[in-house]
Formats: sequence, C-alpha cells, structure tokens
Amino acid sequence: MAVFSLSLRHTNNNMAKYSNARAMRSLIKASLQAIVKSPSAIIFTIAFPLIFILVFGFLGEGGGFTIKVANAPGADTTSRLYSILHMAPVLKWVRKDSATTVKMLTQGDIVATIEIHKQPEGSKPEYEIMLNAASTEIDKAQQLKNIIGSIVEKQDPEIQKRQEEMVRVNMHIAAVRDYKTIDFILPGQLSFSLLASGVFGTAFVFFNLRQTLVLKRFFATPVRKEIIVLSEGIARMLFQLVGAIIIISVGYFAFGYTLYNGWVTFLEMLFVCSLALLIFMGFGFIISGVAKSESAIPPLSNLITLPQFLLAGTFFSVDAFPKWLQPFCKSLPLTYLNDALRKIAFEGVGLWAVRTDILVLLVWGVVIYAIAGKTFKWE
Repeated sequence: MAVFSLSLRHTNNNMAKYSNARAMRSLIKASLQAIVKSPSAIIFTIAFPLIFILVFGFLGEGGGFTIKVANAPGADTTSRLYSILHMAPVLKWVRKDSATTVKMLTQGDIVATIEIHKQPEGSKPEYEIMLNAASTEIDKAQQLKNIIGSIVEKQDPEIQKRQEEMVRVNMHIAAVRDYKTIDFILPGQLSFSLLASGVFGTAFVFFNLRQTLVLKRFFATPVRKEIIVLSEGIARMLFQLVGAIIIISVGYFAFGYTLYNGWVTFLEMLFVCSLALLIFMGFGFIISGVAKSESAIPPLSNLITLPQFLLAGTFFSVDAFPKWLQPFCKSLPLTYLNDALRKIAFEGVGLWAVRTDILVLLVWGVVIYAIAGKTFKWE
C-alpha cells in the first residue's frame, strides 16, 4: 500500500511538472520540420507563385494596344459629337461611377477620360474636348487625340474641311504613380499561395495524423487537444509568412513592386495574410474530416481552390467577367483578400480602410469553422 501511494505521488509530481507550452514548442518544431521537408509545400508556397511573378514581372506592361476611355465626371452626353465618338469601334467606353473612373485612370485601366464641351452659339470651334490622362499614358493619350481627329474627319466631308473650326482637342496630363503589372499580379499570387497552403496542407496533415493513429496516441499524453491544432496552425503560419516575405521581397527589389508606406505597408500585408491563412485552414479541417481516403483530398480541395484561383481576381480584375458571374466572384473570400492587399500596397491605405474586406473574411471564418466543428474527426 505504501509503495502504491509513493508511486501515485511520483506520477502526480510528473503531471504537475508537465508543461503544455513546452509541448506546443515541440509540436511546432516538428510540424515545421515536416513542412520544410515536403516538396508540395515548397512548390505551392514559394515556387509556384514566384514563377508567375517572374513571368509577369518580365512581361511588364507590354501587351497589345487598346484605347479604353470613359466619360469625365459630369461630361455632356447629349451632343452629336459625343454620339459620333461613342459609336466608333476603336474606342472602348467604360461606364463606371466617378470614384471608380478616377481610380481606373490612376491605375492605367483606362487611357483617358473624355469631356466634351459645346461652345456658345457662333463660337469657333463649336466643340472643345478635354482629355484627362495619367502621366504614364502620355503616348497613348497622344494617339487617342489623333484618333479622335480621324473619327471626326471620317463622319462628314464638311467637318473635314473645317475641322479646326469644329473641334479643338486639349489634353491635361495628371502626374500619377505607375501602376505596373506586378502591382496587380503579386497580391493575387500571394493570396493563392495562402489558400493552397491552408487547404491542401491542413487537409493532408490532419487526415494522415488521424489515419496513422498519431492523434489517438496524443490522447494518452497530458497535451490538450487545442494545443495540437494550435501548434500545427502556428507552424504553418510561420512557414507561410516566410514564403510571403520572399515573394514580396522579390517583387519589390527585382520588379519595383509598390509598397506605398514602406515597412508599415509590409507589416500590414503580413497581418492580413496571417488572418487569411487562419481562415483558409478551416477549409482544410473540413476536408480532412469528410474525406474517406487520401485520394479524395485533391479533388475536394480543388473544388474550393480552383474557382477562387480563376474567378477571384488573381489574374484579371473581377470587372472583366460577365455581369451575371460577378456576384459569384464577389462572394469568394479570396476576392476580398486580393482587394485588401492591393489597396494596402498600392494605395497606401491602412487596415481600417479595408475593414469591409477584413469583415467579410471574418464572416467566412465564422461559417467555415462552424462547419469544421461539425465535420472534424479526432479518430
């Protein structure tokens, strides 16, 4: 009896000395080692995004020539000259509200805004056109000016004879920062690497831990369940943030990626990335719980990642898709992560300015983890 009592006291002393914090550090270290040794983790987190960044970075802005224009805010749209220009196939008119038009002009999505003024009766010229263009689009704006002159000439021989009396085209060049291809592409690739890592990585890890009975063995130790999940989450977040630092650094130093407020912008981007990864891991928990076999994980994960990769503004603006598809695009969590990262990096806004994007991500997180709580299995 005395021996049993002594043994029980010894066990209780060991239990008292047990540290969940030490267990967490050990689990984080083990998880990081497993992630670093995984080729797929390296490919999805660093290599895959970097390949696209390098390709688009070298391509730069050198695409085909197009003339996209918009009405200047408050411009007259009732004149005959406006109708003539609006029917010209070479001009692609973009219809947006004033704030969006100014933003598109700044980012180079349109060459210029066109403002037509009908002069007082008897004045010469009868019309005056003001082209508002960004300083980065001077060459295209000059071509636009020549195109407008050609369009006017072709409409009416009489106009051709007295073009100088009919129309005067002026240009106003606004000094703005250059919105480069890398400024659009890099946030999209960074976001997708977070999504892929959160979904594929988490799903495979916890499915294998359950199948190999590792999770079950953890129950024989004093370590708490939440410590297991938290350790894996911290390890994946540390690894992913290293990947994000590499991606942003390559974009910044090699291709002039815009970090509007320098280190502040950089840290704000990392904060949003951390939050997004935490949310995306919820998808992985769901898949690891519903998958019946390891071979079922890739197709289930692709059902979540591919639509967002293609439709959430990773390569193209959501506005480029048909209007009937845009509501679906704007419901995807990756869309809001892309939007937040681009606003923080290029426009220099703070976290409060992207609170709507963050709030939508948080709502997605609540829904995802509510489902994960129902589907996740420990054994």
